[in-house]
Amino acid sequence: MARLASSLRRDGYRVINVSYPSRSVPLEELAATWLPDLLRAHKADTAPRLHVVTHSMGGILLRLYLRDHRPANLGRLVMIAPPNHGSEVAEKLRNNCLFHLFTGKNGRRLGTGPESLPLTLGPLENTDLGIIAGSRSLNPLFSAWIGRPSDGKVAIESTKLEGMSDHLVLPISHTWLQYRTPVITQVAAFLRDGKFHQSTAPDAL
Repeated sequence: MARLASSLRRDGYRVINVSYPSRSVPLEELAATWLPDLLRAHKADTAPRLHVVTHSMGGILLRLYLRDHRPANLGRLVMIAPPNHGSEVAEKLRNNCLFHLFTGKNGRRLGTGPESLPLTLGPLENTDLGIIAGSRSLNPLFSAWIGRPSDGKVAIESTKLEGMSDHLVLPISHTWLQYRTPVITQVAAFLRDGKFHQSTAPDAL
């Protein structure tokens, strides 16, 4: 997220860009303790306005946090490629040892089956939420598993969430979405205007 963070800093935002221990700590614990502690430490919970931008699993972490916390200064939210209804790829690989090595204890919980964490979460009500999905897949096998338009890891339809304010699809793959200029431009637009600029984006991987 470093390139996106740098761009938003140039736009005048005070940006808190952090990693979180998603491979070793359950998402519920991260949402209940790590994220609230982080916001307090950076005094973000008392800032004039708190905007949040997430990528992939970060969107599920945000939904968990907002289920039990509602900052009074909550601003606009942008989720990039969130598996809001789970991922067929995560479901297919949930018992794969390499997948577990790379994604830890939370990766297997982002599937589409009975143990899917995203499917236990409700809509985000009364929020200004924009969602960006990708439509370019670089992995034919993953695309076959998903069986519908996707970014190679998350289906476009799976990114959508009841109550969202806007939804945009760009021809970019999952891993690179948060890095590409069209996405950075659209994130800035939504934080500024509360909507995406629905123009044709340049082709990008």
